[in-house]
Amino acid sequence: MKQILQDLKNGVTDLVEVPCPNAGSGHLLIRTSRSLVSAGTERMLLDFGKASPIQKARQQPDKVRMVLDKIRTDGLLPTLDAVRNKLEQPLPLGYCNVGVVMEVGRGVDGFAVGDRVASNGKHAEVVSVPVNLCARIPDLVGDEAAAFTVVGAIALQGIRLAQPTLGEAVVVTGLGLIGQLTVQLLRANGCRVLGIDLDPAKLQLARSFGAEVVNLCAGEDPVVAAERFSRGRGVDAVIVTASTRSNEPMHQAALMCRKRGRIVLVGVTGLELSRDDFFKKELTFQVSASYGPGRYDPTYEEKGQDYPVGFVRWTEQRNFEAVLDMMADGRLDVQPLISHRFSLEQTGAAYAVVGGSEPSMGILLEYPTREEKPDAVLRLPTVALAAAVSSTASRAAGEKAPAVAFIGSGNYATAVLIPAFKAAGARLASVASNSGVSGVHAGTKHGFDETTTDTAKLFADPGVDAVVITTRHDSHSRFVLQALAAGKHVFVEKPLCLTLAELAEIEATCRGGIGQEQRGPIVMVGFNRRFAPQITKLKSLLGGVSGPKALVMTVNAGAIPADHWTQDKEVGGGRIVGEACHFIDLLRFLVGVPICRYSRSAMDIATGDTATLLFEFEDGSIGSVHYFANGSKSFPKERLEVFAAGRVIQLDNFTKLTGHNWPGFRKMNLWRQDKGQAACAESFVKAIAAGGAAPIAFEEILEVSRVAIELSGCQEASWVG
Repeated sequence: MKQILQDLKNGVTDLVEVPCPNAGSGHLLIRTSRSLVSAGTERMLLDFGKASPIQKARQQPDKVRMVLDKIRTDGLLPTLDAVRNKLEQPLPLGYCNVGVVMEVGRGVDGFAVGDRVASNGKHAEVVSVPVNLCARIPDLVGDEAAAFTVVGAIALQGIRLAQPTLGEAVVVTGLGLIGQLTVQLLRANGCRVLGIDLDPAKLQLARSFGAEVVNLCAGEDPVVAAERFSRGRGVDAVIVTASTRSNEPMHQAALMCRKRGRIVLVGVTGLELSRDDFFKKELTFQVSASYGPGRYDPTYEEKGQDYPVGFVRWTEQRNFEAVLDMMADGRLDVQPLISHRFSLEQTGAAYAVVGGSEPSMGILLEYPTREEKPDAVLRLPTVALAAAVSSTASRAAGEKAPAVAFIGSGNYATAVLIPAFKAAGARLASVASNSGVSGVHAGTKHGFDETTTDTAKLFADPGVDAVVITTRHDSHSRFVLQALAAGKHVFVEKPLCLTLAELAEIEATCRGGIGQEQRGPIVMVGFNRRFAPQITKLKSLLGGVSGPKALVMTVNAGAIPADHWTQDKEVGGGRIVGEACHFIDLLRFLVGVPICRYSRSAMDIATGDTATLLFEFEDGSIGSVHYFANGSKSFPKERLEVFAAGRVIQLDNFTKLTGHNWPGFRKMNLWRQDKGQAACAESFVKAIAAGGAAPIAFEEILEVSRVAIELSGCQEASWVG
């Protein structure tokens, strides 16, 4: 199937062949018939993509601060690599989709195959959309009209926040697509409307919907016009749907309003507000969150948990339904808003209009019918990549190199792990992703043979020697077990699993030696820090020390919101399991003997991710991991201190290793941070190729995984073991 993607580096928009996405739990798989290009919103994305690096930075000062913090902690080159990798990732465009349900995901009620639905799906022939972002289309509403559902919901939510009553005077600033819909909806609500814009054609259109207008291009003063329009009282509300960097729309909105008037920002404007403007009139100002309640709430959007209608009457989905109902009974007419129609194959022409000077409003994309393109063609889960053709010759000499398949192609996989495996000599066979888009990007960039959304294919492929798992944490155990059952070696980015029950099942499977007669496949977790060059040096130095050691690991982890998936015990496992396991493994590796007792003491916060972990080892050594989420981003992330035999050695952020009173060693400094990812991948690839032992003993992987899981769930300050 085909999908429209934008290159953020240069703003180029292209129609790309991608694998068909999976329906997924709580999702609908939809065959698209129409999608709407929102000229205003998508023009901003195009302009951002075409902007120079300096211009991009000026538009996102918050991101610049993050980059500067990362430079101070990680160094210039790693930061530039991270920024470059982020900008290289394609951006799927679109958020106004209409189509027919092809498949209903697990746990979805109220929809059936064959239903026509409107959703916030992308510009793609097939989309997978969470059920709460879909609404069934009434029979009286055609596909073209239904394509305006989502932008209609944006307008409707802005109106709901303004809370207009029958007969009130309301100003709409900016008469683009959302502004025109706002005018119609306000008129349907019994309000008098004053529209403001520079474009005479948009003003005429708003006038046809029943608004009075102010022509800024003709030099008309909007404040004076609003005063006249409101009979000298000031307007009751202003809804700003304009897109501009200027602060003027907000300043004018305040001047137009009556005392205790309401201002709602739906568009994008400058927000340097004057206190006096708002103070004297006790004005209310609110920013609208897109389609309505539920937006940006992962529990609502991703997990499908609806808000009770008795407490939240209008959600995103219910706003979609309201817009469709008003289309069905004729109160909302979107036909005059359609300025262009293009076939999907004319994507280039469509976006030339978006990015050009030609006047436009609603730009519709029309998709192939079932007769033109059967479902079976669209639902192909695997796409061969052009990169594979060019790489065939280079691989001929290394035909015996282990073939690896990646499940997951997110930031870390694309930026770090895939390049590491490629450099280690692995043959990149296939990369799987859920949506298909990231897989195409990673596969093309790094030279995979193919990309797929069918993970079962990877396990069944006899040409795949090993599977690398870089998906969300709750899927790790399932994929590890599938790999073992298929006789594949498996490398899983931490953690190995989330529960003791999952750990027991993995252990039992490995003990059974499934897949090979002599021994089972290698199971390895990406505990890369033990492979870092400075840790290798530190380990060798500690080899000459007798007696117990004391180790202190300080991690300036940084704050992650409580609603982030990593904090979800069922999905991410929490940060002790999800990341602190790295540092538990590092201490275990350096001491070299099993952990016998451990405890956790955490700050009384919801996330539990600011904690001290204490360890006792069988040789009398002690260690601590101070995993803190409440520090400054400008402070280095990781510091390790080892005390032994009257000596101290300190590692700062995997760049500076310093010995204090250490015979024969003073320092080992690196010009670039190295946390061992490349060496970790290389050790795994070499072990497979040579048929040797696992780079990390399976017993240690089990031990560290068990300790991390138990620490995550143990009682405060109580010792386990």
